[in-house]
Amino acid sequence: MSATILVCDDDSVPRRNIASVLEEEGYTVHQAEDGKAAIDAINQIDFDLVLTDLKMPGVDGLSVLKHVRSISPQTLVILMTAFSSVDTAVEAFRLGAQDYILKPIVIEDVIRKVGRFLEHKNLVWEVEMLRREINRSSEPTSLVGSSKPIQDIFKIVSKVAATNSTVLITGESGVGKEVVARTLHLQSLSKDKVFLPVNCSAIPDTLLESQLFGHAKGAFTGAINAQEGLFQKAQGGTIFLDEIGEMPLTLQPKLLRAIETKEVLAVGSTQPVRLNVRIIASTNRDLEREASEGKFREDLFYRLNVVHVWVPPLRERREDIPLLVDYLISRHNREMKKAYKGADNSAMKVLMSLPWKGNIRELDNVLERAMILGDGEWITPEHLPESEIPENDRNVTANNLRVAVESYEKSHIANVLRDTAGDRTRAAELLGLSRSSLYRKMEKLNIRDD
Repeated sequence: MSATILVCDDDSVPRRNIASVLEEEGYTVHQAEDGKAAIDAINQIDFDLVLTDLKMPGVDGLSVLKHVRSISPQTLVILMTAFSSVDTAVEAFRLGAQDYILKPIVIEDVIRKVGRFLEHKNLVWEVEMLRREINRSSEPTSLVGSSKPIQDIFKIVSKVAATNSTVLITGESGVGKEVVARTLHLQSLSKDKVFLPVNCSAIPDTLLESQLFGHAKGAFTGAINAQEGLFQKAQGGTIFLDEIGEMPLTLQPKLLRAIETKEVLAVGSTQPVRLNVRIIASTNRDLEREASEGKFREDLFYRLNVVHVWVPPLRERREDIPLLVDYLISRHNREMKKAYKGADNSAMKVLMSLPWKGNIRELDNVLERAMILGDGEWITPEHLPESEIPENDRNVTANNLRVAVESYEKSHIANVLRDTAGDRTRAAELLGLSRSSLYRKMEKLNIRDD
């Protein structure tokens, strides 16, 4: 069984003996002479197991254990000590240690426990992968995330899904607006009917009216036969008008009439067709501003915006990235007939640090490329394109994940303060914090009003 192990002990003799024996067992072994060196190594290398002494000068074994749990939750930790203490053992297990070995060390005991825990880790991973696949096969939606913004979207969806109200979904390109629309449909009363997505920007203006509402025979040159429009094809289900902001002004009155009267009139026809269709629209543009500027019909905007769902960019919900990485890798595994276990801790740090201007679509493309170029087991930083990684983040594998998260948090709070011209009360409201919490964070992160 191949595995990478760190042995940490300020006493060089047992440390070297243990490392030598584990290397003979076929493991890749690194050594650290104290807790600080162990933490430095953990920041740079993705270990399967850390075997560390408990009592060491400076940084002790419990501190090493806490650090492992903060940045590498998949890594196993076994503590070694000559000081048998029930209290210390209970604390170690509470912090997530797998086992506790008393000194003087019995080498056979170390080999047996290391082998058993690594074997158990692989078994647990296989069971977890199977559980995830079973859960995913029964999931009614692909909306992935546990952040507050995503939970807020789930709440809105659960409330509006059973109605027939028109919904407007806004957000940057690639954030998953269509996924939200599909989620709404799958939780609606018409979930067994058609969900029909229409990209309004992909159909030429001259053809969009005919495509949406249909046309009568002879309505225009080339109209040899009558043709149903997409609204008619979506009868009983949901039509999703993606990039609604691209719809030409000349066609917007006809869409407004369809929403208000629940009827469509095919091009060249005088006989209206009754509609029973749920309308969901999306855009990456500020339709309210464009309506005020005369670039989009104001009355149509209000008809579409009965219920508004805003999907935040990925950089504003970075805590969802691990879940999204898991989900996307699983999906690509099925499509590409691969068996990737996921992204290792170092790669995850890189993925958590990137700006993701293209949002989930960009993340999906990066993971697909990595899975094509990788070895088929774990995605590592070397599988990620350097062009995606800012120059100052090329060595992000040496950074503590907490530092990366704090860096993002500092940048985000500073941006909100800038956008509110330094109004702390307004900034705290937008951030979902109390004023006192904002003050504490500003002090902790060294954010100045200027």
